[in-house]
Amino acid sequence: MIKSVLALILFTLFSGPTWADANQDFTTLLAKHWQNAEQEKVFFRTDPDAWKPDGKLAQWSPAAIARRQAFNQQVLVDLTKIDAKQLSAENQLSYRLFQYERETEAQSYRYQDKYFPINFLSGWHTYFAEAPANMAFLEAKDYDKFIQSLADYPRFNQENINLLREGVAQGFVHYCESFKDYGQTISTYIVNSPELSPWFEPFTRFPATFSASQKQVYSSKAKEVISKAVLPAYRTFYAFFQNEYLPHCRTQAGISSVEGGSDYYQYVVRYYTTTDLTPKQIHELGLSEVARIQQEMQAIIDKVEFKGSYADFLQFLATDSRFYASDRQDVMEKTAFITQKMYGKLPSFFGHLPRNTFTIKGSAARGAFYMPPPDNRTPGTYFLSSDPQQQPLYNLEALSLHEAVPGHHLQNAIAQELDVPEFRRTLNHSAFSEGWGLYAERLGKEAGFYENPYSDFGRLGYEMWRSVRLVVDTGIHAFGWTRQQAVDYLAAHTALTEKSVNDQIDRYISWPGQALAYKIGEIKIRQLRAKAQAELGAKFDIRAFHDEVIGHGSLPMAVLDDVITQWIHSQKSS
Repeated sequence: MIKSVLALILFTLFSGPTWADANQDFTTLLAKHWQNAEQEKVFFRTDPDAWKPDGKLAQWSPAAIARRQAFNQQVLVDLTKIDAKQLSAENQLSYRLFQYERETEAQSYRYQDKYFPINFLSGWHTYFAEAPANMAFLEAKDYDKFIQSLADYPRFNQENINLLREGVAQGFVHYCESFKDYGQTISTYIVNSPELSPWFEPFTRFPATFSASQKQVYSSKAKEVISKAVLPAYRTFYAFFQNEYLPHCRTQAGISSVEGGSDYYQYVVRYYTTTDLTPKQIHELGLSEVARIQQEMQAIIDKVEFKGSYADFLQFLATDSRFYASDRQDVMEKTAFITQKMYGKLPSFFGHLPRNTFTIKGSAARGAFYMPPPDNRTPGTYFLSSDPQQQPLYNLEALSLHEAVPGHHLQNAIAQELDVPEFRRTLNHSAFSEGWGLYAERLGKEAGFYENPYSDFGRLGYEMWRSVRLVVDTGIHAFGWTRQQAVDYLAAHTALTEKSVNDQIDRYISWPGQALAYKIGEIKIRQLRAKAQAELGAKFDIRAFHDEVIGHGSLPMAVLDDVITQWIHSQKSS
């Protein structure tokens, strides 16, 4: 007994301070890193749709990039001085995540990401134009910071143009066919009057507390800075793109056609999937999934007694009026009904629900997507096209479950409300977030959705679409597929319109690797659920499982695997 007490005292004296010092040192390092990130206005691996102008904009000069690289390297050195084994359990997870992110960031500086600040879907200019509509303008400082952002845009714009110019010199440029009409994404914002621009929109919805003179002053400032700074910068970018960039675009679709492109593709595959899967393994996985899903889709075709081929059925879905809403309002009402119906079912599948909400806007210029709020003063936003011809009803359930609840909104809102280090609240691993979104589509089947066989076919169609991505993305960038080969493959296996097929292939060409994330992440989450159900049997609680999956913020696949494995062990012993 005396020996045990003595041993406890000695452990407290010699281990206690080390434990405390390690945790404090780690907390201090995290705070230092976050402070630097806020100062730089660059947050590594966050959702690009979540970017909002906040005063002075980030710097993208060679000196600024070198500065961030040096800082990141120093953080890695400082991390080695902290004994992770002496950290608390939660800090050990944060340490592992933080180290993974800093090592990945170190890799990013060695590759050519910086030469691609634009892709077929978006660019710094589209994010800057779209952000104001989803920002909080509730007090004077919000307007002050936004005007500062507007005034700083010409520098920010020019530094990004310089990166594109350097990409031209290095041969890391976009594919000609995919970018032949990209200039329209710039020219659409070159308007004749500041009041017609998206940046003036916040100055049409002042808070009720603002006086008439305040409104007048801010409106005048906005008109001046938009007219003299922002619009000229967009004209500069448009002229550069048309006259300098487009003439030097690459002539082959795959990034591997560029010297160093194969290595770059291997890097982006690791970055977006957070796995060590090779392009060949992913390609073969995609072929296998396509074959499996096609059998399930054929079973539905047989069930509804459709007479004709698979291709005939896809054409039937694309042209029959029963699968399309009557007007834009009808699209929005049906979307709202689906999300509200799912809201009512969430307590059956989740033990913890977030406080923040989301709104729905039928004005998506680049397909459906979810935009997280900049902070909890405003809701998230689920954007989709309200054009009935662009939004078939048979896939509206799957789309809404993916983008809103229990998909992106639920996962993002929970992450933002976690009591964890700041960097973990904004992390966005594509395989995790998009994998969860695709998993959420399938979860709807358990929640009573897809009762209509055509809607269930739409769900499978979305899963097929994500599986085809594994085939065409690797086909284009690793195996020399032409753009037309990819177009033909996607068109043959999905019900997407001709325009959507072409747009999607151009997206994959211009954004190598990103499209792989959806299916890789979803397969991993389903594998972990199957593992948990098999090992826990009657002890398996679907609510607790989901809380564990999304209750730590975004995670790389290997870390998620370890988290769920540990959770399974704890459930067995509880």
